[in-house]
Amino acid sequence: MTQGRSIRLFLVDGTPHGLLTAEIMNWTGHVLTGPRGKLSELVQRPECGRTGVYFLVGPDAENSVRPQVYIGESDDVGKRLKQHNRTEEQGGKDFWEKVCLITSKDQNLTKAHVKVLESLLIQQAQRVGRCSLVNGTRHDYIGLPEADQADMAFFLEQIRTVLPVLGFEFLRDSSRPPVREMAASVTPAPTSDDASPRFRMVLPKNGITAYGQELDGEFFVLEGSQAREAWVGPTPHGYQRLFEQLVEEGVLVPDGNGPMRFLRDYAFSSPSAAAAMVVGRTANGRKEWQREDTGQAYGEWQEQLVAEAADVTPEEP
Repeated sequence: MTQGRSIRLFLVDGTPHGLLTAEIMNWTGHVLTGPRGKLSELVQRPECGRTGVYFLVGPDAENSVRPQVYIGESDDVGKRLKQHNRTEEQGGKDFWEKVCLITSKDQNLTKAHVKVLESLLIQQAQRVGRCSLVNGTRHDYIGLPEADQADMAFFLEQIRTVLPVLGFEFLRDSSRPPVREMAASVTPAPTSDDASPRFRMVLPKNGITAYGQELDGEFFVLEGSQAREAWVGPTPHGYQRLFEQLVEEGVLVPDGNGPMRFLRDYAFSSPSAAAAMVVGRTANGRKEWQREDTGQAYGEWQEQLVAEAADVTPEEP
């Protein structure tokens, strides 16, 4: 089992859709987020006058699957956000609907620190591929002392931990489970304590076999798994765009003259989303995925886990 973490959330104005702050115990970082409509209140907070990095997040009109994200840094975040709030004609950015800024509670972040942190964040976002990144390029900054580089690597990991809690998923690794190794191919391998059994899906008529495993609340289709060569669903569906996206990004690649093949492990929000990518149409992953060792359906396995957990009598304190 992994170690638990404590994250403190504070609703600044007492509403769930207003300004929100977040802190992780024993981390000097401080997170402030809110909708663009609350920008006039956000820029008045003391955090906005500090050195830090920030994210502008909004929908992508050309891609409903992933958000648009801009990653920036400044030694006066509030001033920079005011500039971004201008119209496109005035040098601002129109796409964003939410903002998230990360500063330091002890105010020890310097301009050099946040430049390196911005570069690391852009690199991570590009590698993960969960968003349409507005930044054209990233810069490699050198010269930061070794100890400071280690501090920024740690800072980055804390940001990656807290952002999904706030609803920002664009830094979550979709190609490999974080921290722990999982079976990285269709070849059977021992599972970790935090991973589910391996599941298999077979389409005999199409010569397709795929393997999956659940970890950290996401369902991974494993590297080497096969999938339909094209989306064949009878009606347009949101999953169709995701299927096309995986092809465009080289996650799904042609495998000879037959099916497609997963070039790497890839995480999905549910077993049904994963199943849809394999069969090329909507599918009930709770029925389609079956345990490799017993043939038990995913849904039955999950129900069994819940039943067994409910039968456990809690120990008296």
